Formats: sequence, structure tokens, C-alpha cells
Amino acid sequence: MKHVELKGQIREAGNKAAVKAVRRAGQVPCNIYGLGIENVLFSVEAQDLKTITHTPNSYIIDLELSNGAKMYAVLHEVQYHPVTDEALHVDFLAVGEEKPVTIEVPVKVTGHSEGVKMGGKLLVSSRKLRVSAMMNNLPDVLEVDSTHLMIGKQIVAGDLNFEGVTIVSPKATIICSVRPTRATQQAKMEQSKK
Repeated sequence: MKHVELKGQIREAGNKAAVKAVRRAGQVPCNIYGLGIENVLFSVEAQDLKTITHTPNSYIIDLELSNGAKMYAVLHEVQYHPVTDEALHVDFLAVGEEKPVTIEVPVKVTGHSEGVKMGGKLLVSSRKLRVSAMMNNLPDVLEVDSTHLMIGKQIVAGDLNFEGVTIVSPKATIICSVRPTRATQQAKMEQSKK
């Protein structure tokens, strides 16, 4: 999985006015926890944060704090402003190379399915799946081959198998399916009339 560098400025726990001052300065208040570390409060440039939040990709973040601390993290939760869609607060989860990392990874559906060739329509239901793997085994993307998918059939998370990666999303999560179109249904009805 790709790594992205992010620099953070340590901040003190404060009241709402202190947090608003951080936001006015073009920064987003953040905190990081997990892996047995103390909860660390910091802030990052709003523009730098967009490289992580405004993309369908998932990343391991190489976090460098102003106190000299360096750690690996994953994006855990982002709170957005309901109107402007700006990030208001971000939680990061500290991760390490010795324990499995659980993260959402984008799904890429490949292949030209048999059902589509017969006139069906491919529907992609899941753009990301939650997986768990050691940091060096984490894939950038999960490729799902839809070549053998027929009309009325679907691929679910339980059908997938990737080496060194455990899928944490529910097994019944639908990845993609081929639905009949009006044209295929009409052709079927005309076929049955003959």
C-alpha cells in the first residue's frame, strides 16, 4: 500500500475557542491513538489533509509531529462541516508493522462479463471493502474479475480470496451484479411466446 507523508503540529487540549483559532489558521484539529500510545493532539494543514480525504484511495500515513515523534497511521474517522464539506476534526489510528492493520481498500471490477455481452447491465455496489493484513501485504486496490458473471448473478465479499489479506467486511456484502435490462426481459418474453 502507498505511503503518504503528513506533518503535524502538536497542540494543547483546549476549549472551543482554542479549537476555532486552530481552524481559522487553516489547520484541522486531529488526534491519534492506538498501539498502546497516549492520545496525542495535533493539527495539520487543511490543504495537506485533502490529499488523504479527497481521494478514493487508501494510504498508510507517515506522520511526523512537531515534537520529533514519527509513526505510521491510518485514517480512522473524519468529521465534516455539514454545509461547506470542510474537515472539522480527524481521528488517526496508530499502526505498526508487527500487528495486522484493518483498513478500507478500494475495489476495482475488471473484465467484460458474459451477462453484459448478453445484454445485461453491470452494477457495482461496493467501492471499498474493509480488510485486515500485515502492513507490507496491504494491497492498493482489490481487483475483482467479473468475466464469468451471468445475468441475475452477483459476486459477494465471501466469494473473494486474496493471499495474505483477510476480508473483514460482511461475507454477504455485494460487490457487483449483472441485472437484466428491459431489452433482455422483452427478448426472453418473446422467446417464451414462440
